[in-house]
Amino acid sequence: MHGNAGGKRVGLLGMLAAASMLSAMQAGADEDVFGYVKGAEPLPKGAVEITQWITNRSDKDIGHYSAYDTKTEIEYGFTDRFSGELALLGRSIDTSGIMIDGYIPGDKDYGLKFSGIEGSLKYNFLSAAKDPIGLTMYLGMEFETLDPHSGQDKDIWSNEVRLLLQKYFFDDQLIIAANAGIESTIAKRKAIAGLPPTFEWPTGEEMEIEFIGALGISYRIAPNWFIGVEGLYEEEHETEIGQERWSFQAGPNVHFAAKQWWATFTWLPQIKGGGSPYPGQVDEDLHLIEKTKQEWRLKVGFNF
Repeated sequence: MHGNAGGKRVGLLGMLAAASMLSAMQAGADEDVFGYVKGAEPLPKGAVEITQWITNRSDKDIGHYSAYDTKTEIEYGFTDRFSGELALLGRSIDTSGIMIDGYIPGDKDYGLKFSGIEGSLKYNFLSAAKDPIGLTMYLGMEFETLDPHSGQDKDIWSNEVRLLLQKYFFDDQLIIAANAGIESTIAKRKAIAGLPPTFEWPTGEEMEIEFIGALGISYRIAPNWFIGVEGLYEEEHETEIGQERWSFQAGPNVHFAAKQWWATFTWLPQIKGGGSPYPGQVDEDLHLIEKTKQEWRLKVGFNF
């Protein structure tokens, strides 16, 4: 009798501990421990998360180049497997002493401006907290009015599909996530008056397809604190010329999570890149027409 009662108490405590652990996992679902790699865990049903992104891109080898991209995002969990997000985009740019045919027509300097909107949907097939591996499909749509390279007026329509994978190890102390995706873009530059006669600035519609691969590893070093590393590979193809560029970026990240909010900082410099260098480019082992040498991102999220 006593042994049976003791066994029941142990079983009850075990179930309570498991329920508590599962609850903690769900409370932290969709929390971004990475800056560039997307996690596979969904936002729970009825939950709301507001996230502020700030990304800085700088250094094109010559002249001066610094751009800030912002995203103010709200995400809602429609079910425990299906969520959607809507975001407002902003951009500021400060570039001087750089002219690149078709990309940067001259100096540009302005503060933060509204640059577009973004929407996305995520459906979770397998949960990393409950199944051997997490699996989620991500669909994103974006419209922008400012060119990310030159800061000039440009209409850009993009659609993105990603497959998101995530796995926990050692009682959730180690997190590994991977993404594979494809993005299609249609863009049209606005005409600019007063350009040199020999400068190329095409204003017809352009179509591009980009392949994306990303991998991140994050390890909990103390309660609420994670450190990790992540890498991002991008390869772009244009319909008329084939492969135009490729780049690989990798760097460290740090993540802090409190009960109702979290923050992630990632430094992601370019390690290697390819494609035609622009005239005057010093480091030809990097792609610096559309990318930069340095990049960092800060994300701060609030859960409701």
